[in-house]
This record gives sequence, C-alpha cells and structure tokens, in this order.
Amino acid sequence: MLQAVEELTTAVGTATACAALEMSRATVYRRRRPKLRAPRTPLSPAWALSPREKQDILRMLHSERFVDVSPAEIVAVLLDEGVYVCSERTMYRLLEQAGEVRERRAVARHVRYAAPELVAEQPNREWSWDITKLKGPGKWNYFCLYAILDISSRYMVGWTVALRESADLAETLIAATCEKQGIKPGQLTIHADRGSAMTSKSVSQLLADLDVTRTHSRPHVSNDNP
Repeated sequence: MLQAVEELTTAVGTATACAALEMSRATVYRRRRPKLRAPRTPLSPAWALSPREKQDILRMLHSERFVDVSPAEIVAVLLDEGVYVCSERTMYRLLEQAGEVRERRAVARHVRYAAPELVAEQPNREWSWDITKLKGPGKWNYFCLYAILDISSRYMVGWTVALRESADLAETLIAATCEKQGIKPGQLTIHADRGSAMTSKSVSQLLADLDVTRTHSRPHVSNDNP
C-alpha cells in the first residue's frame, strides 16, 4: 500500500494519493522520516566508585586484618572507628565480580554413580542373581525365591525356594550351580544388588574361592539387576 501511495504521489501529490487510497498521511510521513537513534551510553551516577576506589576496597578485603572477616563485620568495625568506605552490599558485589564469593560451608555433594553394565557375549560368562518375595497361601505368609539368571541366554541356571533369606542358602545354591554348569576359575562374573545375603562374608568368600568376579549395583535403585 505504501508503495502505491508513493507511486501516485509523483502525479497528484501526497494528500490526494492518501485520500484516494484511504491511507493516513501521518503514516506515510512517518515512514518517510529516517529513524536516527543515537547509541545510548549507560549513565554512571556521580557517587559511583571509580576503578581505583574499587581496587583499594578489594585490597582492604584481602588484607591480613580482614581476609577472614565477613563484609558485615568489616562495615561494623570500620564504623566503630569512624570510617565509612562503602556498604556491605557493595563489598559483596566487588567480591562477586572478582570471583571470590562462594559457599564455604561443608555442603554434601551428591555423586552420580555410573550404572553398572555387563556385556554378555556368550552363556556362562555373566550371571545375575536375586531373592524375590512370593506370596504364600495365607496372609503375611511369603516364600523366598532364590534365582540365578544367565544374562546372555536368559536361562535360569539355578533356583531354590525357601522360607527365609539366608546367606548359607545362597552360598549353597551358588556353589551347586557353578558345579552343575562346569564353571572354571576366572570364567564367570556374577552380579547382584546390595542385599544382606548378597554382600555377606560367606558368599564373598565363596566367590573368591571359586575365582568368580562379583559386581554390585549402586545403592538405592529399583533397577539394580540387568
């Protein structure tokens, strides 16, 4: 529309062209006027600290007298001596600009544990075992299913059902399963969570005697087995 107004203006004038095309003359004149905007420079207040004053304040904060003192205490001490340098907030701002403001308390850091990964290239190389609760015939009645799974073939190489969790039962099951499958020293890696039976001394000693590598999941996870 503006282009049509400009083309018609050369013949009949701006007012007539705008009236014919029902275009506001103010809009046409505003579009013709170039936009000249001078670059805006940030205004600095008259009371702002100069670079030299900022360096002097940082030098004071680094001094032996105030190096281990908080800005709030520094302001209070200087006021007691009749001296005012700057506000507490200004001190914090200068320290932040210098990268010297951080948490100095002993804060717990949450470590991200890498999920264990077992690559099963062939059967009887990587096993995973666990104890699962099975509902019994009555209320509050449960059985414990001890199950050893070959990760490669998904074959249940060993299992047993008992009335309770026991490290002795786990030790017997693992030893019998290794003998049944013909596991040789250094051949097998067995994975488990961190249950009491899995981390017991008797099971750990058995795996060490059989030269079986053991791995455990990181704690407090639901997907602890492959």
